[in-house]
Amino acid sequence: MAELEVLHPHGREFDLFLYASVGEDRNGYGVTVLSALARLGLDPWKEAADLSALGQADACARLETQLSAFNDVPTLARNHTLVAEKLTRLLPQPLTRRASMLTGPAKFKAPAIPIWWIFAALIVLLVLARFYGLANPG
Repeated sequence: MAELEVLHPHGREFDLFLYASVGEDRNGYGVTVLSALARLGLDPWKEAADLSALGQADACARLETQLSAFNDVPTLARNHTLVAEKLTRLLPQPLTRRASMLTGPAKFKAPAIPIWWIFAALIVLLVLARFYGLANPG
């Protein structure tokens, strides 16, 4: 587990977004969102987190503005709007939207007593029964 933290100190939730390509630079090298944001003087992981916290439309508009200022990829100047739309779909959804998707419809309710409490109570009863000889009379 510690190895993963060393290799990925920022976590991996933004990898799909940060390592997506924005095109090739003038030298023919592939440029990722991570390198584009870094070349703009931004912290890529902080920017990804900020964009992810915004709604889809706001994140797209903000990323479009950033990409329009990035001149290292010639093809990006022609279609930064389309690229921003595609890239923002790769961002993880904000926690509130993810949580609502995981819990399902609003009519779902968690049990009043957690299941592990029931198991704990059963184990205690079995131990007491064994201790007092109720489980094995004789």
